[in-house]
Amino acid sequence: QVVLVESGGGSVQAGGSLSLSCAASGFTFRLRPMGWYRQAPGEQREFVARITSGGSTNYADSVKGRFTISRDNALNTVYLQMNSLEPEDTGIYYCNRIPSDGTWGQGTQVTVSS
Repeated sequence: QVVLVESGGGSVQAGGSLSLSCAASGFTFRLRPMGWYRQAPGEQREFVARITSGGSTNYADSVKGRFTISRDNALNTVYLQMNSLEPEDTGIYYCNRIPSDGTWGQGTQVTVSS
């Protein structure tokens, strides 16, 4: 079965950086696009970034120029480097394959204070 394990979250001040990781298993990772999503308190989950199997990327406008998604197919892991963090980036961050089968991991909490 699909298993997604996110890690690397934490609490930082505005302007700081965090690096998230997501270890995936249960499917052929190298063949699937992967995405990062986040859910702020009281809000719906939203798209953050996507990377194709070939390494092409796209980002939500709100994170463009600050976040970088990457992947290591040998480790079945997708990463999200987050720089110049803002309080609005606070939330639980999740990864998933695209398209998803509805399985989500536990996420990792990111808290940015002003």
